[in-house]
Amino acid sequence: MNEQDKNKSNHDESLKKVQGDLGAKPSSWSRLLSKRWVFPAVYTAAAAIILTMVWVYQDDAGQKPLTPDTAAVVSQDAGTNAGETGAVSSNPDALEVVASAESMAWPVDNPGDVEVVKPFYDENGTEENHVEAMVQYNDTFVPNVGVDIAREDNKTFDVKAALSGEVTRVEKDATIFGTVIEVTHPGSLKTVYQSLGDAKVKQGDVVKQGDTLATAGRNEIEKSLGNHVHFEVYEDGKVVNPTDLLPQR
Repeated sequence: MNEQDKNKSNHDESLKKVQGDLGAKPSSWSRLLSKRWVFPAVYTAAAAIILTMVWVYQDDAGQKPLTPDTAAVVSQDAGTNAGETGAVSSNPDALEVVASAESMAWPVDNPGDVEVVKPFYDENGTEENHVEAMVQYNDTFVPNVGVDIAREDNKTFDVKAALSGEVTRVEKDATIFGTVIEVTHPGSLKTVYQSLGDAKVKQGDVVKQGDTLATAGRNEIEKSLGNHVHFEVYEDGKVVNPTDLLPQR
């Protein structure tokens, strides 16, 4: 074999060896990609990155200031809620809801400052009640259909609305009964206040429980009682005993 053939033979053997080594020893990437867990791991990592980006985006969006439309809606809702728990609205429907939930109050500032000087005539009451609850005018005796309230010192006092409602009658020239004020309440109740002095309201006024209606005064039919208020309550047009509805003092 000549020198040229010998060199060629050596070259071919070297090339085969290199190729054999390459076939026997795959690259690191090839070995990595051949692992069964590689692709699931890649997918999991990609999903985690996507979810993280979504969370970050939502968090940023949640802290953005309200748009004008959204702010208006929130403000409107807040106003509605405030109206439910705040002062009585001038809306008659709102007044009716509030008044229907009220319990009757004494028609004075402080019930402890006054006393019942003539009780309501109770048909089923005692003989003592029947005597005390008779009203004498001239030579006539009539049952008392309300209660008469006065101070022990005979001083005048403010007369208050026992319930919220609408003033449906004000008679300032009623000589026998003094000034008379009638308040009609939502539902079936009506209250009447007689023997009044100066009226503070007029017919058509809407009053809340505790508003001043007038001052206590005098009348001709119960002259002996001095300054007082005669207080009557009607339910469905029928007179009822006010003391059954007034709170205990």
